[in-house]
Amino acid sequence: IPAGFAALSATPGMVWAQMIATWATMEAANRDQKDTMGVNSGWTGGEFIGDFRNGFIDFGWDKQTDEWKMKKRAVELNNGRAAQMGILGLMVHEQLGNQIIPSL
Repeated sequence: IPAGFAALSATPGMVWAQMIATWATMEAANRDQKDTMGVNSGWTGGEFIGDFRNGFIDFGWDKQTDEWKMKKRAVELNNGRAAQMGILGLMVHEQLGNQIIPSL
C-alpha cells in the first residue's frame, strides 16, 4: 500500500470496514464507564466529556484546584491543535507535489 493520500484508494474495503467497526466499538465501550465491572464503587463518572478516569488509579487530579485543571486541559487541547496543524501541513505539501518526508 502506498503512502500518503494514495493509500486511501488502495486500502481494501474490508480493512475500512474493520477500522470503522473497531472505532465504533471503542466509542461505545468507553462512552460511560461508571457501570463497568471492576470500577471503584464510589466513582460517579467523569467531570467532563473525555474524562476516562475510572476511580482505580489516581495521579492526583482530584487534589488539584479547578484553575490548575482548566490550565492542564487547555494545554492538552492546544497540543492536539498543534499536532493537527502539523499533519495538515504535511498533507498540503503532499498535494502540492513537495515531498517533505522522503520515500524509503
